[in-house]
Amino acid sequence: MGGSLGKKKAKIIIVGLDNSGKTTLINYLKPPKETLSEVTPTVGFKVESFKQDKINFTCFDMSGQGIYRELWPEYYSEAQGVIFVVDSADKLRIAVAKNELEMMFEDPGIRDRPVPILFFANKKDLPYALTESEIAEQFELDNISDRDWHIEASNALTGEGVTEGINWLGAKLPKKKKK
Repeated sequence: MGGSLGKKKAKIIIVGLDNSGKTTLINYLKPPKETLSEVTPTVGFKVESFKQDKINFTCFDMSGQGIYRELWPEYYSEAQGVIFVVDSADKLRIAVAKNELEMMFEDPGIRDRPVPILFFANKKDLPYALTESEIAEQFELDNISDRDWHIEASNALTGEGVTEGINWLGAKLPKKKKK
């Protein structure tokens, strides 16, 4: 068998506040020939692709800057999975990130569909970074009962925790229904 037969395709949306590491995370996942030597802040959004564990991911990398966050809901209804990236060392903006998460759960594109959500507690290598359990507590993740979710501590620069998280998401993506 050749080509893309048998390969799973997935559309995911990656959200989080500006400077949380979303684009750096995607850059780590792309093939070496396609990686950027320098990552700049995303304006609006970018569509990126990467392959992981026999799944071809199309990823909508959404800007986390305040003026662009209103674009996020436009892509919720198409997403088969969500990656929410949190800068675990930016304690001052944890409340802002939690507020964005709450607004995401109120949007019908997410609320009415049990898409899996992967949380990356990014920048775990920085001093005073919150742990996965501290972020889960701050975000009250244990209250999420209508969908699968997972939190993974990560360092998008080195890739630590990234593959593990993406593999979890890939395993939780909806299965194609047989006709």
